[in-house]
Amino acid sequence: MFLGISKALTNLITDINETMENSTSLFWKRYNKTPIVGIIRGQSLETVMNITHAYVEAGFTTLEITMNTPGAASMISTLRSRFPSLNIGAGTVCSLSDLREAIDAGAQFIVTPIVDETVIEHAVDENIPIFPGAFSPTEIHKAWTLGASAVKLFPASQLGVQFIKDVLGPLDQVKLLPTGGVSKANIRSFFDAGAYGVGMGSSLIDKRMVNEGDFESLKNHFVSIKAEIADFIKI
Repeated sequence: MFLGISKALTNLITDINETMENSTSLFWKRYNKTPIVGIIRGQSLETVMNITHAYVEAGFTTLEITMNTPGAASMISTLRSRFPSLNIGAGTVCSLSDLREAIDAGAQFIVTPIVDETVIEHAVDENIPIFPGAFSPTEIHKAWTLGASAVKLFPASQLGVQFIKDVLGPLDQVKLLPTGGVSKANIRSFFDAGAYGVGMGSSLIDKRMVNEGDFESLKNHFVSIKAEIADFIKI
């Protein structure tokens, strides 16, 4: 009984401390616990809720709902209220109207597939972490100088680990978030190359497990991926 009370009190104190923290510093504190951005696209709210429960239980912290998912804004709002310990963000933000809709829904971070100056500048002005998508060194540098929190290297499958090493030679201040083609088999190589984190979609949100409703296996899948980068995690 006393153990249960002690645990409840500890959780309450943690919640109070987090509430008092700056929202941006709290975002990074959570992100650093598991520097993987899980990407959900085209799923129903019921499925998203089941995925998210498994995600939390596996110790993951940062989840992106793409804005081209039907009902994305409503999902973001629902996840914010149901899972207060998570960073919930919006992806595939390609315009100022997308950005506004995402922020109004409560998105805590923004991800784009492109470098759009207006979108980046507005997110920076509102102190919301933003990860713009870039492909070339010029795009990467431009996104970073506009105020990107980290630059989403996309699609990473076309560029590879060596590209990251090469880019971080002259652009060593840039934080890179390779996305597209990152899997359990190669995730460690991206961190070894200097990635600040990774974005993962279908290789993380396993389609077969989701379709079969096997969310226990999905949770174990999440845990096994996190184990691959355990020594890169900053607490």
